[in-house]
Amino acid sequence: MRLLHTADWHLGKTLNGKNLIDDQNFILDKMFDVIRDEKPDAILIAGDIYDRADPSTDAVNLFDEIIFKLTEKKIPVLCIAGNHDSSDRLNFGSRVFANKKFFITAKTDSEPENIILQDEWGEIYFSLIPYFAPEEIKANFSTDDNERITFDDANKIYLDLARQKIPSGKRSVAIAHVFVEGGEESDSERKFVGTVGRVRAENFSGYDYVALGHLHKPQNISDNIYYSGSPLKYSAKESTHKKGVTLVEFDAKGFVRAENILLTPRRDLIEVSGNSADFLSQPVNDAYAYVTLTDDAFVYDAAQKLREVFPNLMEAKNKSRPKDFSEEPARKFRENATLFEQFEDFFSEMTNRPLSDEEKSALKEIFGG
Repeated sequence: MRLLHTADWHLGKTLNGKNLIDDQNFILDKMFDVIRDEKPDAILIAGDIYDRADPSTDAVNLFDEIIFKLTEKKIPVLCIAGNHDSSDRLNFGSRVFANKKFFITAKTDSEPENIILQDEWGEIYFSLIPYFAPEEIKANFSTDDNERITFDDANKIYLDLARQKIPSGKRSVAIAHVFVEGGEESDSERKFVGTVGRVRAENFSGYDYVALGHLHKPQNISDNIYYSGSPLKYSAKESTHKKGVTLVEFDAKGFVRAENILLTPRRDLIEVSGNSADFLSQPVNDAYAYVTLTDDAFVYDAAQKLREVFPNLMEAKNKSRPKDFSEEPARKFRENATLFEQFEDFFSEMTNRPLSDEEKSALKEIFGG
């Protein structure tokens, strides 16, 4: 069996006020190219379909289109809610979709049910473990009202319930939206305080493969526990990530391998630094750009200037600070100085360096000697 593992679409997300819905539509079309070429037997979507609990109309319409296109292909889809999703909204229509083999699990108010798929070697059990608050699990499955329950406790309780329904010796997959200890964070995930939201990898013991969502960098925690990552870069710190989807292979004994297949975005997201003059001499770059200027002197109106080269500029920062004359006594300029000497003193005051010989020669021509 071949599985396509994806997560963290964050449909409807904006970046510095820029709506990314067209980029998301584009990248999901690329995912369908992978589906066409690799012919997976099932699709796993490990949460954070939407970027917020009350998704925009554009986001809902795009997910509706994805559901339609996937069900038309008659490929089973196993989907869970993430911490950005509303379990009530994502659960809407789930019983109808199940008739088309589009299985959505968004709530944990009843014991987990496993979805069973078949390949040439028999059954594979899929445990759908949506994101939940520990209090939900405590309310529904804990017998001690006074017991304090952590994310890790709740995760183990719910996984144990799912595993109890998997016959011994059967191949199995867990789909979950959690922060597993050892994972590498980005800066666009919704943060928990300290380590309170983390769970142990040992909780997933017994599963042949664990398809995770939440962390945006594609990575594996162990030989069989994988984050597919988000299909797009959603912050400057993700600029070096290799985004895509994960293709998973099973044989008669279980998990064989997982491979990250890269997806090419509509436009890239980059983080660069350099001198303003060098940037302004470059051809236009339509990437979502986070730029740090390394000029010796503070560059005023940096964003306005850089948009000539980076029309989709996300952020412009100066490495140098603007001169603050209030921090030090005013410098005494030379008395009876010529216009050239006045400029020389001013330049030194603003840049903390003297004019170069080349600059002096050019200025002397301008000032007439």
